[in-house]
Amino acid sequence: MGSFVEPKRPNFLVIVADDLGYSDTEPFGSEIHTPALNHLASSGVRLTNFHTASACSPTRSMLFSGTDNHIAGLGQMAEHMPANAKGQPGYEGYLNFRVAALSEILQDSGYETMMTGKWHLGLTKETAPCSRGFDKSFVFLSGCHNHFNYEPQLEDPSHSIFTAINGGQFWMRDSSFINRITDIPEDFYSTTSYGKEMVKQLASRDASKPFFAYLAFTAPHWPLQAPQSMIARYKGLYDDGPAALRSKRLQRLIDLGLISPEVEAAPMCHGPEEWETMSEVQRAESARKMEVFAAMVDMIDQSIGEVLDHLEESGELDNTFILFMSDNGAEGALLEAMPIMGGSSNVGAIIDKYYDNSLDNIGNANSYVWYGPAWATASMAPSRGFKTWVTEGGIRCPCIVRYPPAFGSGQEVQNHKTGDASAQGVHTDSFATVMDILPTILDIANVPVPSPSKPFRNRSIVPIRGSSWLPHLSGRAPSFHDEQHNITGWELFGFRAIRQGPWKALFMASPRGKDKWELYNLDKDPGEMVDLADSEPEVLDRLITHWEVYHAETGMIDPEPHSKTAGDVEFV
Repeated sequence: MGSFVEPKRPNFLVIVADDLGYSDTEPFGSEIHTPALNHLASSGVRLTNFHTASACSPTRSMLFSGTDNHIAGLGQMAEHMPANAKGQPGYEGYLNFRVAALSEILQDSGYETMMTGKWHLGLTKETAPCSRGFDKSFVFLSGCHNHFNYEPQLEDPSHSIFTAINGGQFWMRDSSFINRITDIPEDFYSTTSYGKEMVKQLASRDASKPFFAYLAFTAPHWPLQAPQSMIARYKGLYDDGPAALRSKRLQRLIDLGLISPEVEAAPMCHGPEEWETMSEVQRAESARKMEVFAAMVDMIDQSIGEVLDHLEESGELDNTFILFMSDNGAEGALLEAMPIMGGSSNVGAIIDKYYDNSLDNIGNANSYVWYGPAWATASMAPSRGFKTWVTEGGIRCPCIVRYPPAFGSGQEVQNHKTGDASAQGVHTDSFATVMDILPTILDIANVPVPSPSKPFRNRSIVPIRGSSWLPHLSGRAPSFHDEQHNITGWELFGFRAIRQGPWKALFMASPRGKDKWELYNLDKDPGEMVDLADSEPEVLDRLITHWEVYHAETGMIDPEPHSKTAGDVEFV
């Protein structure tokens, strides 16, 4: 008799881009060169109706917990925590201990766990990756940083805010804080360095164990910075402005079959000056910012390609479930400025003192720029709004998954080094959320979801709210969720939304919204252009009732009436 060979346990690689727009990669309609992501898309599945929270740390808390951010500890971003919520359950400002973190569950199940990049789920050693299930980690703990590690303001004692924020200790390797001046290489560039660190961790792993790897880029989050040689690849490509880019991206999305030709796209959201009224210099500076952004996305893809190369060479590629996603819609403002730049009122002064944003210097380490709402809404079309909005522009994000053993492959598998955008694989428009990632991974790993009726690591935990994608991805179910009855809610900064099936109700204060509940049918109106609140009052009433249940279930705390929200703050 032949001996029984136990099937090899699957590996997992989760890759998160920071503030990447819906159409910023080739599989989702971009002109930016992303052959590695093309490879994943052509041999995997694109999720075209994937939803996150409207800002980064809440999304990450949902990814690691499988439940709502108001339960997992990021009911509000730590940088913007209202006074009436501080210290309340679900508003700890870090991934709390009422949830079983995905990394903890897999570590307890025999997985080697590793991470590089942005954490944003806790600033102390007790809340850092080393304490939440990661065996290896090279991480930045806060929300954003200079991509070349050029932070002169951190060395100025006059900016005393930094001594109050974790003593300025933002970097860790494994269980130790490290010095950003002496312990970070001189040739550091975030995207390249995080990718290479991930390859090192994979190369040094215990090959007798399966692995869970989390690669969390800080790009293309502002400040927009990249090597000049990469920026040059995109020179002149955006000289026609954001409206022209939006039109090209929309047509490409139609050509790819990802949106309907009949879709009514949301209008552009412009900054202080519209393109037509800008001076020649202003246009050149704006286009240069978008060129840098494109270079940053290109470099993300290159780093992903290096990781895929390693997995292929080690024979692990097809035994690894790979997920790529953005953590929220594109960034049109400056949300996480406070920890690094000394507070919203200090941003402009610090940039003027330490940085050179002249045209020829944009993109270098000593420049500090962002691209604004017009470019952000161009990349989120046909959706309305961008990061921090609870409209689709803030929460509908690109997502690609690949795992041939479980759900096969798409069309022709292409070489991720060269990329062939003509072979785009398959996609599903079934509604999905970031909360589903934890149960999906556990389902594929054949690891039970921890039960709230039993202690987990000697602590009580809450149930998850997400559902496994495996039945749909493997062709055994028509959708990820019950499309007509599944209910999902969102809230950040007082902006609210609730969805059931194609119907979505949202409430946003003026000028962003109408100061009252709005209602949209997303199947017919993904741009959220036709408010049906008056013509469908019964549907709206039903959704508001669902909202009240969601509010109670999550322990949500309403913002204080006169506290500023991200929609009110003028950062510069």
